[in-house]
Amino acid sequence: MPADLVHLVTQLARCARAAALELGTAPTAAKNAALRATADLLDRSHASILAANAADVAAAQAGGKAPAQIDRLTLTPDRLTHLAESVRQIAALPDPVGEELEAWSRPNGLKIRQVRVPIGVIAVIYEARPNVTIDCAALCLKSGNACILRGGQESFQTNTALAGLLAAALAAAGLPVAAIQLIPTTDRAALDTLLKLDHLIHCIIPRGGEGLIRFVTEHSTIPVIKHYNGVCFVYVDRQADVAMAETIVVNAKTQRPGVCNAAEQLLVHGAVAETALPKIAAALLAHGVELRCDPASAGILARTGLAHTAATPADFKAEFLAPIMAIRIVASLDEAIATINRDGSAHTDATISRDEAAARRFQAGVDSSVVAWNASTRFNDGFEFGFGAEIGISTDRLHARGPMALRELCSYKYLLDGTGQVRG
Repeated sequence: MPADLVHLVTQLARCARAAALELGTAPTAAKNAALRATADLLDRSHASILAANAADVAAAQAGGKAPAQIDRLTLTPDRLTHLAESVRQIAALPDPVGEELEAWSRPNGLKIRQVRVPIGVIAVIYEARPNVTIDCAALCLKSGNACILRGGQESFQTNTALAGLLAAALAAAGLPVAAIQLIPTTDRAALDTLLKLDHLIHCIIPRGGEGLIRFVTEHSTIPVIKHYNGVCFVYVDRQADVAMAETIVVNAKTQRPGVCNAAEQLLVHGAVAETALPKIAAALLAHGVELRCDPASAGILARTGLAHTAATPADFKAEFLAPIMAIRIVASLDEAIATINRDGSAHTDATISRDEAAARRFQAGVDSSVVAWNASTRFNDGFEFGFGAEIGISTDRLHARGPMALRELCSYKYLLDGTGQVRG
């Protein structure tokens, strides 16, 4: 590994650690000023950002990248406006740093308080998702964490342009510019070095495909918060409102099929399959979705003349990230729950039902980070939850689960106030 590259990444991490110690006690007003400056710069810099992004998109298209990858890579004026708004929302949220979680006194008079504190230095490793550069930087800044951003080669020019805006905003607010740093190379050796700097970096968050996340998890000596994939289910219960089910399934599958909270799997209760499935399937077909069916659902669609193909066993555990949906008929609510827990990825699952008792059983029984009733899976999102943005959606069970925002980017410490107590 080139010594100069090791030195570059290590020095960048040292600067981030120093910046984290300063940012951890920075006034809320200064952090909010930097966030508002970032949003203003985003609004004023559409032309330069979109020019950089166009170059990245052209290179990705020439390289034969999949449509879902191109969609994640592409920025538009609307997406930039949405990104600026998410930063302003983060600025408007309460500062979690210093929040008192609990307080109590001991019989000896010792007073103990548990308070939120930043994690420290967070490294975010991601692929063709330039919005991550802004979302993660803004959340880390507000929560008092320094962040190191390592984006993919596909979005390098866009990320570089966005990182320049972030540096300008930090400087304008009088905060350390090293609090947000983009690794200025796409050389894989830089990532190898980064993953071993456990004395300087406190947490790694990978955002991208399963291959990237497994690589990071297997090679990092730093704790990793992750989700491998988004095999998300919608279950249409025997008491479903069919019109509602049609609307929700179409939205969950087609609103943005290339994202991790898009629905990939459809389960339909056998008691309503003959009437509900043809209507839902026809709506999906009208949106260009390929339907991969088990024998029971294939029989229903064949009788109604709706196009479909036979599913393979792999289809029923697949994250397609494309206009494809796998369909199965189940005999009961319990079978739906068991199927999701076996074949899903513990990310986001939904049921459509007018039966509240059944819906509550579904929500209790499905072991996923977000379980919805009569709502699209697409709502598992930091912006939609009112968090402003998210740094990722965790399917882990330790520390954080679901959309990770300001509170999930904090740890805590204990403050002890005494009057001279000593332990006997």
